[in-house]
Amino acid sequence: MIFLTALPLFWIMISASRGGHWGAWMPSSISAFEGTCVSIPCRFDFPDELRPAVVHGVWYFNSPYPKNYPPVVFKSRTQVVHESFQGRSRLLGDLGLRNCTLLLSSVSPELGGKYYFRGDLGGYNQYTFSEHSILDVINTPNIVVPPEVVAGTEVEVSCMVPDNCPELRPELGWLGHEGLGEPAVLGRLREDEGTWVQVSLLHFVPTREANGHRLGCQASFPNTSLQFEGYASLDVKYPPVIVEMNASVEAIDGSQVSLLCGADSNPPPLLTWMRDGTVLREAVAESLLLELDGVSPEEDGVYACLAENAYGQDNRTVGLSVMYAPWKPTVNGTLVAVEGETVSVVCSTQSNPDPILTIFKEKQILATVIYESELQLELPAVKPEDDGEYWCVAENQYGQRATAFNLSVEFAPVILLESHCAAARDTVQCLCVVKSNPEPAVAFELPSRNVTVNETEREFVYSERSGLLLTSILTLRGQAQAPPRVICTSRNLYGTKSLELPFQGAHRLMWAKIGPVGAVVAFAVLIAIVCYITQTRRKKNVTESPSFSAGDNPPVLFSSDFRISGAPEKYESERRLGSERRLLGLRGEPPELDLSYSHSDPGKRPTKDSYTLTEELAEYAEIRVK
Repeated sequence: MIFLTALPLFWIMISASRGGHWGAWMPSSISAFEGTCVSIPCRFDFPDELRPAVVHGVWYFNSPYPKNYPPVVFKSRTQVVHESFQGRSRLLGDLGLRNCTLLLSSVSPELGGKYYFRGDLGGYNQYTFSEHSILDVINTPNIVVPPEVVAGTEVEVSCMVPDNCPELRPELGWLGHEGLGEPAVLGRLREDEGTWVQVSLLHFVPTREANGHRLGCQASFPNTSLQFEGYASLDVKYPPVIVEMNASVEAIDGSQVSLLCGADSNPPPLLTWMRDGTVLREAVAESLLLELDGVSPEEDGVYACLAENAYGQDNRTVGLSVMYAPWKPTVNGTLVAVEGETVSVVCSTQSNPDPILTIFKEKQILATVIYESELQLELPAVKPEDDGEYWCVAENQYGQRATAFNLSVEFAPVILLESHCAAARDTVQCLCVVKSNPEPAVAFELPSRNVTVNETEREFVYSERSGLLLTSILTLRGQAQAPPRVICTSRNLYGTKSLELPFQGAHRLMWAKIGPVGAVVAFAVLIAIVCYITQTRRKKNVTESPSFSAGDNPPVLFSSDFRISGAPEKYESERRLGSERRLLGLRGEPPELDLSYSHSDPGKRPTKDSYTLTEELAEYAEIRVK
């Protein structure tokens, strides 16, 4: 017999918790054979500052509260106990050493229940501990059989009996184990809560014939007539084994197919035909037939027969191959990318036999693979030219299917070289063509006049988008002595691009030929001539026509600056705008930006002489957008 001497966790907790507070430790449950004895291990503690001269204790049965008058099992002060425990209870522990271990002899079923200990240090220092131990009185050994006893797999069956009586030690033996194996006594074991058990083990490999075999365990106590027996019937189970199954099946679309599955097991198995996790047919039987009428491409695949019972399962598969044309390809991958990024697109399909897969763009083959269900297209550094529609085509001898997909390449704006300004007599139209994705914001800037007009101001700017191109046109009205500098700026979330637009076309302004210095000289000469004529008329007292009549329109004079005007006047040069717009490729009537600087109001008589008016024309007016 083997004895384990290592201290259990129960006693380690007691040693670590000594002193400082009221507390008790005992096993939550303990068992004993009827007619034997049982020792309930117990330790308790109390505050160190109490320092009692004598420590007493009381054991109660089924209730911890003295006011309920529970049966007294043991009382150290008076030795007065309940009649059920007369001569059957005594204290094994030393209360002075805080050991309250209790021994019960001649255990009978009525003694089964809860046991509480109460510490009595004298006076008010009495404490009933909530911790308690439950006694279970038994009369049969406990045979532990694994929940599954499977044929061909070694099992361990154990017989366990309580060994908590210091006066009587049990001996164990097996009954009906012939042909199963030789028993091995493991010995006396201490459980976690301080209780003891005797264990005997029986190892064997069961067979199908051992199913229902009655196996027994006997516990006897030497020098007594006490003997206890317990039995357990072996429920040997074995998992199903599939013994009948079709080989792989090939079929043409529309034909009939029969699949058979048979299995042997105990208990009889549940047979299930499945495909892709879907149950097609099932029944508790030894064999099961699955019939498929008019198979279609959707029924191509692997079919599984599953045989199972409560103790195991077996499964086998059979492949059904249906010849059919490719399915519509599916496309997965990056369909929106930034210029310079790597794009990977995967095109996949399903067919039998496997198809030829091709990806092309604008009739140009970019990637292809033969007899594969998946094709990957990788563009290491996408460019704006890669933006557009792509096709993935799958085909075999039974048909062809295709799928279109779009790749969107996003990039910073690019202002194309055809962007320019075209000048007529009193009209300037500036064309800015931008290639960008996403669509950019476009603005026209006249830096020398501190004016910026964007595309939202539709009164002056006309915009039209076609694919990745955005065309914006700014129309300026008015005559000027210096060429206007126009800068087109385009921006989106990937960047900003600016370009000063050059002047093109046959109808250039005069200042485009003579230059800015010549324009200033010509303007100074014009002012001198006007001043001279005015002074001459004053000396001669000219009286023919001293002022403009109320119905005349005053002459229109222009300064060297532009002023944005929203007045609804019609100018003679508008007749030339149609040809200019056709030159720029516009349809309809784009809005105009009137940049004339007129200091006279049509329809009103001037109130100042020509000299004063000429002086005012020499000053730059503030540019403002009407």
